[in-house]
Amino acid sequence: MQVVGITTQQEVYIASRERKFRINEILILEDADLNNPRGEVVETLAYNRLIPMGLDKSLVDAQVIRSLEQIGYNIDSDEINLAKLRLYEEAPHPVRTGCSVRLPRFEEVRNLLVKTTPQEGMLLGEIRGTESLADSLSEDLANQVVIMEQGDLRSQQGVPFLFDIKTMQQYPHVGVFGGSGSGKSFGLRVMLEELMKLKIPTIVFDPHFEMDFSDRVPGLEDRGCSFTERFVSVQVGQQAGISFSHLSTRDITELLGAAGGHLTESMINVVQMLHRRRDSYTSFSDRLNNLVQALEEGKHGLERQLRNADLTPAEAARVRDLMQLLQQYGTLPLSSVKGIHWRLNRLEKAGLFQHDIRTIEQGMEQGKLVVVQGNAWILQVFATYVIGALYRKRREYKDARMNGEEGHFFPPFVVVTDEAHNFAPKAIDSPAKSILKEIAQEGRKYGVFLFLATQRPTLLDETITAQLNTKFVFRTVRGTDIATLREETDLTPEEGKRLPYLRSGDTFVSSAVFGRTIFIRIRCAYTRSPHLDNPFDELKQKSNERDERVLQTISAQLPMFDTDLVQAVAQVNRECGLNWDVARLKQELDHLAGSGRLKKHETPFTTRYDK
Repeated sequence: MQVVGITTQQEVYIASRERKFRINEILILEDADLNNPRGEVVETLAYNRLIPMGLDKSLVDAQVIRSLEQIGYNIDSDEINLAKLRLYEEAPHPVRTGCSVRLPRFEEVRNLLVKTTPQEGMLLGEIRGTESLADSLSEDLANQVVIMEQGDLRSQQGVPFLFDIKTMQQYPHVGVFGGSGSGKSFGLRVMLEELMKLKIPTIVFDPHFEMDFSDRVPGLEDRGCSFTERFVSVQVGQQAGISFSHLSTRDITELLGAAGGHLTESMINVVQMLHRRRDSYTSFSDRLNNLVQALEEGKHGLERQLRNADLTPAEAARVRDLMQLLQQYGTLPLSSVKGIHWRLNRLEKAGLFQHDIRTIEQGMEQGKLVVVQGNAWILQVFATYVIGALYRKRREYKDARMNGEEGHFFPPFVVVTDEAHNFAPKAIDSPAKSILKEIAQEGRKYGVFLFLATQRPTLLDETITAQLNTKFVFRTVRGTDIATLREETDLTPEEGKRLPYLRSGDTFVSSAVFGRTIFIRIRCAYTRSPHLDNPFDELKQKSNERDERVLQTISAQLPMFDTDLVQAVAQVNRECGLNWDVARLKQELDHLAGSGRLKKHETPFTTRYDK
């Protein structure tokens, strides 16, 4: 392998007759004047005279061809392998043309590829283009990951990719971007497994109910740790909620805004006027409900009720209470009070005020991964409260330490969410956006970090996107999203062109820690998502199971005639949990006969079904 053509301080061209170059592989240029610089292959090409070339647009230009001819390559007959190599560090002067190029040994490039150990870092995958380093790989890095390739598991062939989570103190927050089917959610699962391995407290908001780590992948049971004891799953309204009495007036205002859209100034005034410190849900709701009744009746209506001779003492006392409420808050608009009351009822019906976040706090204090599940809208409301509450506990502890006080310890933690553009959309207010922006900008000082995944980086708040110092970029097709990623990362034009064609599970990692983009393949996850089954296989399986139940139910009645179907359909509905009529049963029997599982005999008078 030799350097050919015109060279610069940043890029050179390399040619070889025998060896085909791998994209993203590392090579060493034997130029002693530059202390043998290292570089990465960013573009490759195989050239011969049988392939027509547009010399003005190709990697091969006229200067490269002349250089090849001068050093002995037969352009007319040889197949020539060419590569563009970008140096990791800019050279003080151009590389010497004609110098030899060789493959490195692992120790020569270790500092470029590995920043930590498998025990202390997140073992996320395999670095593409490092297969040539396998023979010289150090023992501590060998056989660390299993890769899924073309549907089959294979052992590690290159250098494992280790993400040093300790560097997040200096370069905080991670973004995971990719379109549907790109492997984004799969990659996020691998990251969560590694956070559990390191026992880092993590809270995950899971709107798709897929973050379960109980089911292990067959053949990988001995890999990783036992995840069952390292995560806890809670559902909003069932195991987790909000203790209403702990809410401040500002908290309630934010929650109600999240429940039904933007609050008007008049609605905010209603909350500020009516809410009292340490109010329970019942006391606040009753006050709202009573005020609605008082405003609807009006002063004259209440006075008319008091003049009613049939009124009991208890009813009269209630009317006087309503009059007092009307006198105190009668200036508040009825529509605004009703709007607040409706939003409060919506949150209560979702079960938000029936529990507290103690289960989540205990899981975090134990170093577990806490998965919070629920519908998208209720998760956004709940995330506003719970992220703020946990962040305040951590911040209060750190501030107390800074002031020389002891404080109650609350651990540093990571906030993870899929569909992050729904939690922090660009140019639109959302419930959790303000707290996520605060953590993105200041969380590093307190040990609180973000892992945000989204299919649409263009729709994610720009302030937050700018604070994501490490970005995993999976296959992305939309031009606007590719343009956004190009602006926010150091992806080259060549890498940007590759984005729409990446295989599922391949990703570019743009990291401030490495100072460049690394191309990796995410390792096989040790656990499986509960939604992994193909829906069409599920449809076929359920259909076959139903047919089997129906066959077993009617088998004792065979042979069966048309005249028997009324009695048969009642039994089928009862034993199989169906709601068929006679016509539907006949259609299913004809279907079973067509598939060869029953025999159908047509006569002039009736139809008979038999085994």
